[in-house]
Amino acid sequence: MALLIKNIKKLVQAEDTPRVWVAGADMAQLPCIDNAFLLMDNGLIVDFGPMSKMPIVSANAEVIDAAGCLVMPSFCDSHTHLVYAGSREVEYVDKIRGLSYEEIAKRGGGILNSAKLLHNTSEEELYRQSLERINEIIALGTGAVEIKSGYGLTVDDELKMLRVIRRLKETTPITIRATFLGAHAVPSEYKGRQDDYVDLIINEMIPMVAADDLADFIDVFCDKGFFTVEETDRMLMAGLKHGLLPKIHANELANSGGIQVGVKYEALSVDHLEFTGDDEIKCLLNSETMPTLLPGAAFFLGMVYPPARKMIEAGLPLAMASDFNPGSSPSGDMKFILSLGCIIMRLLPEEAINATTINSAYAMGISDTHGSIARGKVANVFITKPISGYEYLPYAYTTKLVDRVILNGKVIE
Repeated sequence: MALLIKNIKKLVQAEDTPRVWVAGADMAQLPCIDNAFLLMDNGLIVDFGPMSKMPIVSANAEVIDAAGCLVMPSFCDSHTHLVYAGSREVEYVDKIRGLSYEEIAKRGGGILNSAKLLHNTSEEELYRQSLERINEIIALGTGAVEIKSGYGLTVDDELKMLRVIRRLKETTPITIRATFLGAHAVPSEYKGRQDDYVDLIINEMIPMVAADDLADFIDVFCDKGFFTVEETDRMLMAGLKHGLLPKIHANELANSGGIQVGVKYEALSVDHLEFTGDDEIKCLLNSETMPTLLPGAAFFLGMVYPPARKMIEAGLPLAMASDFNPGSSPSGDMKFILSLGCIIMRLLPEEAINATTINSAYAMGISDTHGSIARGKVANVFITKPISGYEYLPYAYTTKLVDRVILNGKVIE
């Protein structure tokens, strides 16, 4: 059944000619239509424009009057770890007491703690917990999400995580992309023989993940204290041989070389990037790799933020994602990510919206179908409460402004 939204105060990110991404000075441009309509049918955007050009629709069509409200494309959250077991608030207290992320990890906390919890959690319970988080982010305006494994760190548990992601994809209306992240940390039993764990990933995990078609992407935590450039190189090569496109955790803790190895392998995105200098910016400028910032993690950990303004002024595109996970960013609220982008990293509201819609769609390989209001794209949008303009979204950083969510052309109750 067709769905018509009429009297929209402002239709945001509306494109007659869809873009792949937005970069540099263009990130400050946000195409909008005032006093607009939006028509959807069969799960797709059919038409949009000013009210003066609104077509006559069937009497059976559902009609929503959005007077005073904005309509926006759903957020695309291109980096999450939302399939996990339990929580890690004890480590949160350790952080308050002054322990660093690396110190907690060395004590067996961090990712290894989540791996232990996940191992002792049934697949059904893991799905139940993760489904709650999916429903939460849908209500907050997210319409597409990338979910990583990486809290398994054994063959069986990594596959368990990926099966849960696949089940979420099959049973929820949100668009989901899956990423294999066996190289998230080195299990304690492989301490002192990290090469053996890398071999396990290459020789057993990747072939099994690919054989069951459980992932779209492969990711590696290429950073200080985790995996080296050389190890990352080997794993990305193996992933590519099995049809897994590269994504990279890079430069969160140091100038790790992760950005360069990601660009070398034409990674779809390199993520975190707190430590990004002139060499890294130059490398990214000559690539099709999307720099993806995760300000929620820097906020929660009290770390340095990426040089977002410098990157945009150099001509780069930027995406932003939530990094929803139990240890360093326990929130999937993309509206809050908008606010962090503006308040802390000094992005304009237009730049922040581009970074969480069209550019983050590119960072998960779906910018041809998601991330903007364009004819033929998937009808994933949300309607705000009555507000003054899109600038109010990051400004009112704790106010719940998403009123109604529409995924695949259907209102989500």
